[in-house]
Amino acid sequence: MRLIGIEATSPGGDGQWWARKRLFAEAAVIALALAVLIAPTSALLSTRVSAARQPLEKIRIAQQFGLVYAPLSIARELEIFEKHGLQVEWRQLGSGAAINEALIAGQVDVGFMGIPPFLIGWDKGVPWKVAVGFGEVPIMLITYRKDIKSLTDFTSKDRIALPSPGSVQHLLLGMAARRELGNAKALDSLLVAMAHPDGMAALLARRGITAHFTTPPYAFELLSQPGFHAVLTDRQAFGGRFSFNVGVVTKQFHDSRPQAYRQFVAALTEAMNWLETHKKEAAPLLAPEFNLSVEKTYAYLTWPGVHYTVEVRGLMKFARFMYENGFIRNMPASLDDLVWENARALVPPGEE
Repeated sequence: MRLIGIEATSPGGDGQWWARKRLFAEAAVIALALAVLIAPTSALLSTRVSAARQPLEKIRIAQQFGLVYAPLSIARELEIFEKHGLQVEWRQLGSGAAINEALIAGQVDVGFMGIPPFLIGWDKGVPWKVAVGFGEVPIMLITYRKDIKSLTDFTSKDRIALPSPGSVQHLLLGMAARRELGNAKALDSLLVAMAHPDGMAALLARRGITAHFTTPPYAFELLSQPGFHAVLTDRQAFGGRFSFNVGVVTKQFHDSRPQAYRQFVAALTEAMNWLETHKKEAAPLLAPEFNLSVEKTYAYLTWPGVHYTVEVRGLMKFARFMYENGFIRNMPASLDDLVWENARALVPPGEE
């Protein structure tokens, strides 16, 4: 009799036969175990190779200037968007109004802008909503003129630089003007539209403008110069915290590319969280982009009031002020008019 090629009897007798049979059984068990272990590993490797070969989803993102956009720089440096399956085409524009136009024209998929430009577009019927908040940073109205200590000291001969009419700086100035001057648009005739780098250069040269309403690092750089001081801050104007910028996504992109939308939100959230908790490690990565020393970059990242978060604050408060003062014609019925489903959970209670 034979058992799979092994003789049932042999010159060694029954003892040798049973020893051989036991060895065969053990070998069969080991072979089966190896097959079980190797099969899923091979499948996993095959899956990983297949995933690695999948083409990245292309997405177009528009941003403005300033340290508030550091999370996007970090995302580029650490390839966070690629990690989430996205290939980003970047555009840098000088104002929320320009990003507004690029989104409407379908030239970009995601735009970062202040809440006021977003609300102005929403009021005009642009089909978009907020996907994420984009940080909080100090915003300051800065001048070199010692005689200007409040808004009441500006005259018709002065000029105030800010990114554009309808920008967050414009609306903050309007909030303060309503309180101090009795008219939200009292200083509108003094406004000059300038991108932040140009406004800083003009104010340092004391050429053409009297004051500049700006953000980090430009505000911090101006205040580091002798004779410059802040006339107004964002907290004084607004009366609390708010999202300096929001990430805006059109209905067309949100509805037609749900996977890319989710990937974008996840990637940005990771970049924001990393920067907020790794500012020391981020400083040497960001310093060259802003032409600052590592030490100064770290100081600016940790400046009081600088928070990198995707939380959304201030939408309804801005909307109410803009509606009451003629900046928009329609008042949102609720937050749901302004935010996509995921962003509703990003609004802290009482900070609508």
